[in-house]
Amino acid sequence: MRSSSPSRLLSIAVTVALGGAVLAAPAVADPLGPTPTVVLPTETAPEACPHAVNPPPPVDDSETVAPGQTTPTPLVVQDPPIGGDRLGECGIVADPAAGPTPADLTSLGWLIADLDSGAVIAAQDPHGRYRPASTIKVLLALVALEQLDLAAPVTATVNDWSMEGDACGVGPGGQYTVRDILTGLLVVSGNDCANMLARELGGYDEALAKMNAKAKELGVLDTRAASPSGLDAAGMSTSPYDLAVIFRAAMADENFAEMIGLSSYKFPGYPARKDVPGDEDHPAYLMGTSNTLLRDGVPGMTVLGGKTGYTDDALKTFVGAVEQDGRTLLIVQMAGLSEGGNSYHDQAVRMLDYGFAADGSISVGTLDTGVADSSSGESGQQPWASSGTDAAALGPLELVLVAVLGLTAASLVVLAVRRHRRRR
Repeated sequence: MRSSSPSRLLSIAVTVALGGAVLAAPAVADPLGPTPTVVLPTETAPEACPHAVNPPPPVDDSETVAPGQTTPTPLVVQDPPIGGDRLGECGIVADPAAGPTPADLTSLGWLIADLDSGAVIAAQDPHGRYRPASTIKVLLALVALEQLDLAAPVTATVNDWSMEGDACGVGPGGQYTVRDILTGLLVVSGNDCANMLARELGGYDEALAKMNAKAKELGVLDTRAASPSGLDAAGMSTSPYDLAVIFRAAMADENFAEMIGLSSYKFPGYPARKDVPGDEDHPAYLMGTSNTLLRDGVPGMTVLGGKTGYTDDALKTFVGAVEQDGRTLLIVQMAGLSEGGNSYHDQAVRMLDYGFAADGSISVGTLDTGVADSSSGESGQQPWASSGTDAAALGPLELVLVAVLGLTAASLVVLAVRRHRRRR
């Protein structure tokens, strides 16, 4: 039997006395840590934070649900905000000691953080809900890397090469591995590759379920994947904060870090299609990255990689990491555009310049969601809650002591109330 400290027994007894636990039916600890207070999605978002609950309205019919189906309920808003109180603000969140924040950023939401420490250096609307576009492929890649064999063969189907949007260029008879498909997913953002990975993960719906389970596991609760590729779909959302956490987790995987850092990759070809008159063999080709920071470089910095995205509803999105003088920063851009000479690339560079110029002690929040700590009993829960308020694990003598202490605590509470009433 595990021994219990007097303070732990007293804590349990006081909880019992106040009606917070039942010895016969101990609570089971949530493996993801304590559940924060939430603001129900039916509540109206504050006028100053228009995207606290839902992304901006769509500009087309891409999120129209099929007849007989319902639009997914918005995700709950976390209160207190994950990562720190200041990250609940929807304006610019910054430390004046770091100087003026980057000018002329068109993104509605953005974030700059230290990849290694997880310290958030500055942000705008960090928990605002926006559409991820193809940046959600980072979450898909993270799930695929955990569950699939990189050397396993993958067969393309007509549904794959018929996918809307950017493509790796798979075709019938092509010889592909999971590694090829994952690399194509990250280098050129192939929606055909996303479709193939979803099928390997058990199918479209199963892949989405696994992606959303992974998001919850990471503690990113603004995120719901509604399509594996990032094509707009009803209920899809993430936030600058969540994208940063997801990308940081992915960069800890050496295979992901290698793939996302490739500026080019020789992607397998496929033989001539018999259903296309006059078609010829499609040889392997050198695909180039869609990440302009990696492709063009940034003077004085080493670009480790990043994931781009764009749809008409999401606008431009980006998440990536860059190293300078031994320090690595992560940036997120959401719901922005290139405007005239103010390109999204240049906006990203200004964000990096600001982040690297900031003192290493600057922090307005953290990318550490607390999930990892909760699994080791260090989540900040009450001491007994980390093992599930496990009164059932107490021995007979400990149960008696708890009962006595509980009755004593209850008597003291009643006595205090009576004295308070007499003094009124």
